Amino acid sequence: MTRFPERADDDYASLYLEETDRPLPGTINQSTRYAYFKTIARGGKSIVQSCKDLHLSRVVCCKRLRPEFQGDPAEERRLLREARVTAALQHPNSIPAYEVTRDSRGHLFFTMKLVHGYTLRELLAPEYRERYDLRQLVDVVVQVAYALEYAHGHRVIHRDVKPENILVGPYGEVLLMDWGLAKVWTRDGQPDEPAPSQPEDPSALVTSLTGVGQLEGTIAYMSPEQVRRDPLIDYRTDIYSLGVLLYEILARRTPFGGERVDQILDGILEREPEPPSNWAGAGVPEALESLVLRCLEKAPDGRIQTCAELVRSLQGDWERVGRGRHGA
Repeated sequence: MTRFPERADDDYASLYLEETDRPLPGTINQSTRYAYFKTIARGGKSIVQSCKDLHLSRVVCCKRLRPEFQGDPAEERRLLREARVTAALQHPNSIPAYEVTRDSRGHLFFTMKLVHGYTLRELLAPEYRERYDLRQLVDVVVQVAYALEYAHGHRVIHRDVKPENILVGPYGEVLLMDWGLAKVWTRDGQPDEPAPSQPEDPSALVTSLTGVGQLEGTIAYMSPEQVRRDPLIDYRTDIYSLGVLLYEILARRTPFGGERVDQILDGILEREPEPPSNWAGAGVPEALESLVLRCLEKAPDGRIQTCAELVRSLQGDWERVGRGRHGA
């Protein structure tokens, strides 16, 4: 008797001969290509759904604007940019994009590979954290740094590196997701957005970027120059965000906390981060702690300069445990 692995949760995700050998329609109607939509995530301005591509008989992921933003030219432009950036960054640690199109009502959406797994935020939660040793978690950051190095080589900054945007799949794959805040430049080196005519209130800026209800989690991973909306921001802002990820892995908290947004902003802009060992006590590798603090330098010139340099350091011998301030 032929034996098969356990069937997928959704029957439409399984493959059958009737599906693989079904003739393709002579006239392609894009508005009837996708079916069985199921919402799996909601963002401030977008919705992520799973659906089935009836032409290729596979389940994919699609991203579209929430109803209240559909038809907004500026939001459609941002979504189209995200689709094209995602598609252009063909790297093992970035989600493959398949198609950008419009539904029967003319609303824009794009499709991507559907990957099941856990976000880094879930892996860092208390109920999961003890299942992973430090080397495994650092390796997740290494994979993210690979994706960023590739993106930086294509003149793209992510600008929203945080645990919620990192997916760890069931086969060990690590994917950096959500390029909705990606920064690109024109051919002559101009930024994708005009510089503000006068300094802005950083807390107002962050509200406009992330939406109410997501402030603290996003702000905590922003570099000082991103908070200030520096028009000369470059790839090193992503290195700062990687430093925050590593800090959180070690200390189980971000470098600058607080109950109010202005407290977090003050820490990012004005205060030096305490060493992770101050929070974690003994057991923090000295070399890794030093590396993290270099990533978190206020001035970009003081940080590790490229993701490739960071990867080399993270793949080196950093596991010797230092005494730390609370060491024995």
